[in-house]
Amino acid sequence: MLPVGSFAETNDAQERRVDERDISDIVDRMTLEEKVGQLFIIHVYGKTPTDPDYEDTNLSNNRGAKNFKEAIEKYHLGGVIYFNWTDNIGTPLDAAQVNALSNGIQDIAMDQRVPVPLFIATDQEGGIVARVTEPATVFPGNMALGATRSTEYARQTAEIMGTELKSLGINMNFAPTVDVNVNPANPVIGVRSFSEDPELVSDLGVAQVLGYQSQGVMATAKHFPGHGDTDVDSHYGLPIIEHDLETLHEVDLKPFKAAIDHGIDAIMTAHIVVPALDDSGLPATLSKPILTDLLRDELGFDGLIVTDSLGMSGANVVPPERVPVEALKAGADVLLNPPDVDLAYHAVLDAVQSGEISTERLDQSVYRILAAKVKRGLFDNPYADPEAVDSIGSEEHLQVAEDMTDKSITLVKNDYDLLPLDGEWTWLVTGPSSGKPTTLSNLLSDKGLDTESYETSASPTAAEIDTAVSLAENADAVVVTTYTANANTAQQQLVQALLQTDKPVIVAAMRNPYDVAVFPEVDGYVTTYGDRDISVRALARVFTGEVNPEGQLPVTVPEQYDFGHGIGYEDISLSAERIKAYVGQLEDGGEIDQPAVRALQVHLTAVNRYEDRQLKDKVVKHLEGFKLLLDRQHESGAIGEKGHHILKLKTDSLIKKWE
Repeated sequence: MLPVGSFAETNDAQERRVDERDISDIVDRMTLEEKVGQLFIIHVYGKTPTDPDYEDTNLSNNRGAKNFKEAIEKYHLGGVIYFNWTDNIGTPLDAAQVNALSNGIQDIAMDQRVPVPLFIATDQEGGIVARVTEPATVFPGNMALGATRSTEYARQTAEIMGTELKSLGINMNFAPTVDVNVNPANPVIGVRSFSEDPELVSDLGVAQVLGYQSQGVMATAKHFPGHGDTDVDSHYGLPIIEHDLETLHEVDLKPFKAAIDHGIDAIMTAHIVVPALDDSGLPATLSKPILTDLLRDELGFDGLIVTDSLGMSGANVVPPERVPVEALKAGADVLLNPPDVDLAYHAVLDAVQSGEISTERLDQSVYRILAAKVKRGLFDNPYADPEAVDSIGSEEHLQVAEDMTDKSITLVKNDYDLLPLDGEWTWLVTGPSSGKPTTLSNLLSDKGLDTESYETSASPTAAEIDTAVSLAENADAVVVTTYTANANTAQQQLVQALLQTDKPVIVAAMRNPYDVAVFPEVDGYVTTYGDRDISVRALARVFTGEVNPEGQLPVTVPEQYDFGHGIGYEDISLSAERIKAYVGQLEDGGEIDQPAVRALQVHLTAVNRYEDRQLKDKVVKHLEGFKLLLDRQHESGAIGEKGHHILKLKTDSLIKKWE
């Protein structure tokens, strides 16, 4: 191994002191071709360094080589990125396979003329963006963390993910996402953000940076200068951020500044146009005013600037061969995932050879790349201990994940105390398959509830909606699991059709918390911020009352609920006095006429007196009489269908309690 670092006393046990002279010596020994190769992190298909099953796939997908080994030797790569769809990481995880792959490609890199260890990267944000899943520890994601308000949980989750990534040989994580999600219509960030509040995003982001880097895994704050206020996905288009300079500094840039102040290793660029910072129309990834003038010079960041994937539409505003060249000229160090490896590599090589990019500019980025590898101990030991995978998904790790997820579930609305779910009622659990209604129904059934499930497609068809309505007619109440229903008209139609049945309807939003904005009249609303199984399990515990919900909205639901809103279960048991409160709520909702309200409340006051005296027989008798009164009022039109149904269900539950 090359002696290019020494251990330093820092807050980070995994950080090494960088010796500038030794790194400069390595740069001087490298050929131009080797230096250019260090700039690139690419994906390659395959489960092993020389996987024969993916040779044609790699060649046909412009990897420039048949396998990892050939790509490393041919292009002198700085790193690789693992995905599930490239079969580098399986689902479920085969930890031994990933560990062996990582060690195998590091062997190849360390066997080159100038041995330089590889960045081995992935996107392990937690929640909806996680490449390493079960049996590893799975977390519900950033916005769920935001709902807990806990920097301790933020650091713990990053430490656990960092430990498990490191055991797989993954030394660079493209996380945390520190975009401030101020736009409910954001199609690409959403629950990947901690919050709409820049202070909360900064606090939780810094905690995760420290957590990852304490385990020797490079953290990468993304997406600079802030992707939180877009309604276009930069994978498929070019978003424009219209914030003025004051807003950018007070909102979007604040979490990046905090990360820089706490020693973040890398920052990933966004393929977004920000006219207040650069009026050229170029995305930040290709903008020298944003990457060099702002990030390097004004904010003083001297770590790695990593582009977002160069294959995304938002980056392709110039010809393909110009994208990596312009990114490097703008100030980027690491060129991530070009769609055509050979084209990108030779475009940069040609630009240096022609003098368009100076050797000095190239050496600056190569130096930073090598310094980052030294800082995280890769020159000392780039390998992962095969036995370290035994810690993946440990009981301790899994318990932290379950506890944190329990704390994140946010109860937003709970009319008529429908939650916790009444074990005496029959429940239809329905919704799009992405909302996991069957999984939830099975969990509730295992806990003793009488449930039936029905899954629709992601955008329910008219026939599926009709089926759900038919099933709801035979249930006492309905739970609908939605998935980004605020942007899905068909899911909205499903909820509205179920509301028309006059059965109580509870919505569980399994991704965006904003869904309630499009059906505010639902009787109950809970949000989980993600659909991972760990979130569904926590939701089931909240639904049955095993867990009292403590989450607070980390965002505003426009015109409905404020940032910080969240309710728990009141310590009030079902009683005649409580049913009187439901009568009042139903009156406010137009379900009961005023004369009927008075008659019902008089009857319930009498029941309450018998309850106080513990006269069981009289309580039950008068509750049976109350049901007859409900029927008469319903027949006369004084009580609507929904009000009649809810009050009879609650009365039956109270009778059962006294019997």
